[in-house]
Amino acid sequence: MTLKADVEATLSAHGVKPTPQRVEVGMLLLAGPCHVSADQLLQSLRQSGSRISKATVYNTLNLLSRAGIVREVAVHPGRIVYDSTTTAHHHFLDEETGELRDIDPADVELLRLPPLPEGTQAASVEVLIRVRRR
Repeated sequence: MTLKADVEATLSAHGVKPTPQRVEVGMLLLAGPCHVSADQLLQSLRQSGSRISKATVYNTLNLLSRAGIVREVAVHPGRIVYDSTTTAHHHFLDEETGELRDIDPADVELLRLPPLPEGTQAASVEVLIRVRRR
C-alpha cells in the first residue's frame, strides 16, 4: 500500500473525509514519527510546491488532533507541536532548539499523583522534561 493510500485509509478510519489538502498534510505527518509545528509543516508544504493556505493547514491540524490522528503537545504558551505518535509517551524539549524527543513511558516512573479535584478522573499524564546544553 502506498503512503497516500495509507493516509486516506487512516483519515477514513477516524471519520475524516480524505480531501486532497488533508491527504497532503497527512502524508507529511504520517510518513514517520515526527514533531512539527503548523508553521514548520506549512514551510515544508510550500517548499514542495504546494499552494495550500495557512488557514487550511491550521484547520487540518486541529481536525486531525480532534480525531486522534495526531497529538498536540503544548511546549510553550501559544506554541503547539503536533506529534504523529499517538500512543502514550513523554518528551524531552530542547529549550535552545525547540526540538522534541520521545521518551519511552517505561523509562518514567511516577510514584503517585496528587489528589484529583472532586468529581474528576485522570485522562492522561504527560511528562515534558526541558533540557539545555551545559
